[in-house]
Parts: sequence; C-alpha cells; structure tokens
Amino acid sequence: NFTNFNIKQMKPNIKFNLKKSKSPKTSKERASKKSPKKNNNKADKPRKTAAADAESEDVKIADTFEPENVKRAKYSIPLDLLEESEKISFAESEGELKQKGRILEEKLHDFGVNGHIREIKPGPVVTLYEFEPAPGVKVNKISNLENDLALAMSAVSVRIIAPIPGKSVVGIELPNKRRAAVSLRELINTKDFAKPESQLTIILGKDIAGKPYITDLTKMPHLLIAGTTGSGKSVSVNTIICSIIYKSSPENVKFVMVDPKMVELSVYEDIPHLAAPVVTDPRKAANVLKNVVEEMESRYTLLADNRVRNIDSYNEKAAKNAEMEKMPYLVVVVDEFADLMIVAGKEVEQSIMRIAQMARAVGIHLILATQRPSVNVITGIIKANMPARLSFRVSSKTDSRTILDQNGAETLLGKGDSLFIPPGHSDPVRIHGCFVSEWEVNNIVTYLKKLGTPEYNMDLVKEEDPDARDIDETEKDEKYYEALDLVKKKGTASISMVQRYLRIGYNRAARIIEIMEKEGVITPSDGTSKPREVIIKD
Repeated sequence: NFTNFNIKQMKPNIKFNLKKSKSPKTSKERASKKSPKKNNNKADKPRKTAAADAESEDVKIADTFEPENVKRAKYSIPLDLLEESEKISFAESEGELKQKGRILEEKLHDFGVNGHIREIKPGPVVTLYEFEPAPGVKVNKISNLENDLALAMSAVSVRIIAPIPGKSVVGIELPNKRRAAVSLRELINTKDFAKPESQLTIILGKDIAGKPYITDLTKMPHLLIAGTTGSGKSVSVNTIICSIIYKSSPENVKFVMVDPKMVELSVYEDIPHLAAPVVTDPRKAANVLKNVVEEMESRYTLLADNRVRNIDSYNEKAAKNAEMEKMPYLVVVVDEFADLMIVAGKEVEQSIMRIAQMARAVGIHLILATQRPSVNVITGIIKANMPARLSFRVSSKTDSRTILDQNGAETLLGKGDSLFIPPGHSDPVRIHGCFVSEWEVNNIVTYLKKLGTPEYNMDLVKEEDPDARDIDETEKDEKYYEALDLVKKKGTASISMVQRYLRIGYNRAARIIEIMEKEGVITPSDGTSKPREVIIKD
C-alpha cells in the first residue's frame, strides 16, 4: 500500500519575461465585455490550475534573483567581475523521483523497517526523502542503515537525519544524478544579501532546498572550517572573503590574512581592504595573533575612554565627532591553521582563546581553516570558544566528531558539500557552497587595486614587541617626539589619543605615556580614564 507523497520542487532560478505587447482587441474580446459573468468564469479556471499556481510562484522567485530588483549600496563592485549564473535544471523528473521513493521504501521494508515516504524535497545536490516509520519502529534501527541503503540505492553515500527536528519523520538524503552549480554572482544579486545592514554578511551557499544560506559573521562571532583536500574548504574561504568585500568598503572592514601554503590568500596582496601584508611564514603568523590581541586591548581602551560598550556605539559617536576616527571591523583569516599549531601551539592557542572570548565587542573576528581536524589542532579550548563550525568532507568519523561533535561529515560528497552548525545549535544544516573560480578572484583583486592602495597598520605584523625596548631606545623613536609635540599642542595626554593620532598599538602608546610621566612632561594618572594634564608645554 504505497501512499502518494508530496514533491516540493525547488523553484528554478530562471528569469521570466511576462511583459506582452498589447495587441488590438478583436471583435470577440470586445463582445466579451458585454457578458462579464461568462468571461469571469473562464478567467477563474486558469487560476485554479496547478500550472498557473506554479507559474505565479516562479515569477516571485525570478523577481528575487533579478539584478534590477536589488538595490545596491553606494559602495558597489560590478557584478560583471563574476561569471553568469547557470540555470538550474534537475536531471530527475517528478516521475523518476517518485520511482526512487518507491524503491527506497521497498529497500527499507527489506531491512525490516516499515513505513511510508511522505514527502520528497529535491535540491541542487541532494534530494531529501521524508520517511514516516510505522508504529513500533525504533529510530536507531533506521540510523544504522546508511551504508546498507547506499549499497541498495547504488548511491555514493547516504545521510540519515533521525529524526528531522520538529517533525515525526526521518530524513534520508540521496545524491542527485547531476549537481546544479551554485555561483557567487547568483547569491550576491539577491535581496537576502543586500538587505542586512551588517558589514560582515557572508555567503555560505544554498541549503538542500536550494534557498540561499546567508548569515552574519558578527553573530557567530568566529568561524572554524575543516575539510580534506578537494572538499571545497579553500573555495569556501574565498567565497566568504569575496562576499565581505562585495558588501563592505575598506573604510568599514579590514583583513589580516595568514597563508602558510602561500598560494590561497596571497592573491589578495595589496588590495585596499588589507590591514597588513599577507603573512606566509608560520613562525611570523604566531606573532601576528599576539599583535591582534594587543590591537584588541587598544580598542577596548578607546571604548573605555569614550564611555561606549561596543564598536557600533563607538562608530556612531565618531560620526558626530570630527576628531574621532571610525573603527573598522577586523577579520583575521588563517587558511591552514594546523601549520601554526605545529610551530607554536601553546602561544597560538592562548592568543586564539583571548580573541575568541573578548574580541567580538571591538569588531575583531576569526576565521580559522584546516584540512587536518585532529584533536592536536582543534583543541578543546579552541572548540569551546568557537561554536560556529563549517565542515566539508573529512576522512573519518573521528575527524567529523572533532569538528562537529557528531558523525556525518565523512559521508559528504565533496566539492562544496558541507555541514554547518550555527552558534547555539547542535543540529547541522547541510549546505552546498558557492564555486568561486580563480578567474573571478583575479578580476575582483584587479578591480580593487584600481580603487586605491592599502593603509597598513604595521603594528599587526611587527616581529619585536616595543615593550622589550629600553627607555633610551624608545626615547629616540620618532614616534615619541611626535607624541610629545601632540600632547603639548593639545594640552592633555592619554594613551588612546596617542594611538589615534599616531596610528600605533596600545603597548607602544602606553610606554610613551609612561616615559612622559617619568620625565615630568605630564601629570601622574589619577586612577581613572581621564586625560592627564601637560606640565611642560615648551
């Protein structure tokens, strides 16, 4: 007794041209005006047909993906730099999907699991079959049949969601015969991407129903990515970087990029969004994270001096005060995190812990990627402080549990197929990532270089801690004398003021203020955040 089941087709990303030229009215049409009842009945019939309903739904979706319907911000990078979107077409017809559903139901019956397929949801990469087990069937019995069903259905792999959260059904995901490509241009040109006001809106791809999966890095607030070679990990990192670049100008967002492999992120060298040159030496990269911690501390000092609680409040205040500079978001991207852990594991772990725990309020966010998600690389401390995780295909169940705390990533299909755990959730969302070609990335980089040159904050990549210098060496530093002229001109002195005007780090500015106090140039601190008075003005 095979029951009929629903098939929810993903609405195709096809543009419809519904504007028809008006032709002269025929005598029959003019006559129809005189008999409105008869004409109304005929007009009602097509609205009731499934074809008409489907057409109206398609029109709405087509509008969502139309470029002219998306209102772009003042800062805008041309979409022509990206390749055109492919029209999505499914290899399997409705009849083929129903036939596969019948076969799946029969195979489950052969394994002693009775029930019915209630709904079929085809997507760009996999199709979800919702199976309602018969009374008395244990869910664990179904979840253990992944390999058996893959063999029975001649599938590369099968993923079972037992049960689907919020439903009384079990989800069985089977790969499609042919994948539908997901392009970055298609998702950038959506209202879902244009609508959010966040400067760190990122594109992850499409879910299994074909809907764009666009989220906000500020709410994560850090992201951990893992996946073997060829799984799509590095492409995903490029997708995230490019989506932020398309969304936010260099004045609003800056990047610090660490690329030990020297081939993935080095292409972004010299774009105006960079806060420092791309770092390729793992030994120097460990020190970069320390410098980011110092930058975080300096930003907290600025927030305290201005009596605000986070970066948004600070920038709102800066917009009304000409003497205050806007504080940009800082995104730290590490492409191969395992290399850093091998060189300086403890130091790197401590820096990441501090950044992950505290940096959100001051607009600093981490994106860590690795192809070796072992416990030596992704330690318990790092996992505890980075709840948002994105896993592509990994080599074993052990690696899947390391990154996701559960099995599943080892059965993914590769080439962009991934599982994402949003912060505050334990159930992963299956996402097929966008493909960004090398040609597209080079187009974006070339365009950005024409917009301007980067303004580097070299304190982020300094190799020597200025605090290690002795007083005499610091006094000879030109920044000290610049700071001296600054405080004499202003009549007051504070660490945040020296930082802001001289564009130096917190530790260096604090050391200069300390020397000024020892030399009697400024008054000692009264224990508050109030600026100090200048004693010697000549």
